[in-house]
Amino acid sequence: MFQHSLRNASSPARIEDEARFLKSWVENPLRTGAVSPSGRHLARTMAAYIDRDMAGPVIELGPGTGPVTEAILKHGVPEERLILVEFNPDFCKLLRLRFPKATVVQGDAYGLRRTLQSVVTEPAAAVVSGLPLFTKPLPMRRALLDETFALMHRGAPFIQFTYATVPPIPKKGAGYTAKGSARIWWNLPPARVWVYRRDAETRA
Repeated sequence: MFQHSLRNASSPARIEDEARFLKSWVENPLRTGAVSPSGRHLARTMAAYIDRDMAGPVIELGPGTGPVTEAILKHGVPEERLILVEFNPDFCKLLRLRFPKATVVQGDAYGLRRTLQSVVTEPAAAVVSGLPLFTKPLPMRRALLDETFALMHRGAPFIQFTYATVPPIPKKGAGYTAKGSARIWWNLPPARVWVYRRDAETRA
């Protein structure tokens, strides 16, 4: 069935996804931020930071065509627990076909609490982001981080990748710390994953 095609991704399917990304990037490069989907090594690295045993949904921001979503499922997170927040309506249609048990929300991740106010009913286990954060000013990036922390269990991770050599949000700030992965050279372009967690003594 088509919704499972990504799990047995063929070369033609990958080419189609790259064409979709390229089209979206040409139409709005600041919103899409990448010309191709995340590679499997990067996607696996991001998914590995999710604690499968922690209760609550796993929220993915900017899933695009779903390569990181697929890695999250392979990591052992049930599809029913996924909440996928995507701005592009064409990607939303594709995600609903590929992941019919997930909750797909078309909306703006930079107003996350408003976007998910009627969707998230319990603290989330993780937020995984493929958003191009460097296209936004730092105050917006910090605000996004604060909103994700407000939606998650204490200690749950905000997982973000970047192609840049510096973190998309400073490593340490008021109420949070972050750790970066080793550089993932197999990804094109090479990328790094940053994992942000709220400080234990900080109140929501």
